[in-house]
Amino acid sequence: MPVHTLPAASNGYLKLNGVDYYYEVHGQGEPLLLLHGGLGTGDMFSPVLPALIGQRQVITVDLQGHGRSSLGHRPIRCEAIADDMAVLLNKLGHVQADVLGYSFGGSVALRLAVQHPEQVRRLALVSTPYADDSWYPEIRTQQVMLSAEAAPMMKNTPMYQAYAAVAPHVEDFPRLLDAMGDWIRQPYDWSADVAKLPMPVMLIFGDGDMIRLEHQTRFYQLLGGGLKDAGWQREHMPRNRLAILPDLTHYDIFASPRMVETAVPFLNGHSGVTRWAEQQKASN
Repeated sequence: MPVHTLPAASNGYLKLNGVDYYYEVHGQGEPLLLLHGGLGTGDMFSPVLPALIGQRQVITVDLQGHGRSSLGHRPIRCEAIADDMAVLLNKLGHVQADVLGYSFGGSVALRLAVQHPEQVRRLALVSTPYADDSWYPEIRTQQVMLSAEAAPMMKNTPMYQAYAAVAPHVEDFPRLLDAMGDWIRQPYDWSADVAKLPMPVMLIFGDGDMIRLEHQTRFYQLLGGGLKDAGWQREHMPRNRLAILPDLTHYDIFASPRMVETAVPFLNGHSGVTRWAEQQKASN
């Protein structure tokens, strides 16, 4: 997770509910809020940021306790951070934005769409669960054990190195691990909220993801997809989308050009698909 070197059009801090959030704004056009994964920073998206900046105003945020943003003294909860993101968008002058979130950032993005639907035009969730039972059992066992005791063992990991490169208080890393471990151990099931989302949603997973395949498909079904054939003229095609990208895992999908190539047309409202009847007319 390299620190990107692209100059930001603007950057700064916003203090929201006891947390100093660091943000950067890149490019011009329709706003796109990017939310990074757990124990990462907004810099996680640096490999794909140039492709996004070419057509969007991209807003990256270091989430509570991550990177340059302060941990504060409140628990880490996606619901609270989502409320903060709603205020952040308003303070940056955006009534509405598209949102793309990865993993932990995807959970924040999902809660933002649930709690503030009027502010989210389109939503792309990358390797994101809707319930705490979504992970493979062996992954879940590892997650719930996360605590400050793991800090010494993480010194040589990309997560710690990315944090240490930008964090104003590197000594807070063990506290961040404790706070994230506490969040991970909380039970949740947002299936009822998912079924009520009013905006178009795209789900993107890797075929080697840590999220169980049956959870991926169930997520899509909750959104109204995968329930019946779309019809030869796409008359029953759901508005929401599911993409399972080949040769990608939970640990590399956020930096993949294929993730961007999949998400951007959806976020732009473009399908690019020519219907069978239209093909026939074009050939005659």
